[in-house]
Amino acid sequence: MSVTLDIRLKRANKVYLEGPIQLISSNIEVAKAGKIPGGKTEIPFEFPLHTKGNKVLYETYHGVFVNIQYTLRCDMKRSLLAKDLSRSCEFIVHCQPQKSKVIPTPVNFTITPDTLQSREKNSLPKFLIRGHLDATNCVISLPLTGEVVVENSDVPIKSIELQLVRVETCGCAEGYARDATEIQNIQIAEGDVCHSLAIPIYMIFPRLFTCPTLETTNFKVEFEVNVVVVLHDDHLITESFPLKLCRL
Repeated sequence: MSVTLDIRLKRANKVYLEGPIQLISSNIEVAKAGKIPGGKTEIPFEFPLHTKGNKVLYETYHGVFVNIQYTLRCDMKRSLLAKDLSRSCEFIVHCQPQKSKVIPTPVNFTITPDTLQSREKNSLPKFLIRGHLDATNCVISLPLTGEVVVENSDVPIKSIELQLVRVETCGCAEGYARDATEIQNIQIAEGDVCHSLAIPIYMIFPRLFTCPTLETTNFKVEFEVNVVVVLHDDHLITESFPLKLCRL
């Protein structure tokens, strides 16, 4: 059984590999030498997850530049005339639940051409979009909820989407790099929606590609959600909100 933490740092068009770092490696004998009878044979086993030295176990996470994987490998030694058998599989680990209560942090937002950071905001058509997120301190096992309302828009709307983004920051002797990559994109409205109509926001956090917000000496894993409004000329209006994920 082994646990590896793989950290990749991309900088100046190069990728520096700081991992994989082995957090756990242990071997146990689940059956002594002998013959296995025909048919189905089940051999129970168990083992504790103890780290090496002062290393810390993190929750399973599959990212682009940060990967935390727990792998179990079974080896069956056979006689000299038969080939040994081996099989590996990944198992999923959750971190210890947070004991304290999560205080909801609702966020209200208003999107107009004046609120955008774009240099082209003076050439944009007039629009007013309001909404709210019920919480930005989120429990990872519960959905992200809220609503968005198009109050008015001078041009038709083509689509409204929710984009979940992971932000991975990695560092080593060569420096630090921060990369944002999309995890999933959900369309919550299609076409020119009715004005002043509340459109519900509902997004489930995907397992493996998300984990409780993580910050260590060498790397950080953070998350953001973008509300993206696509106009009929394919112009994108984007409002970004940082999220803090935890497990209860």
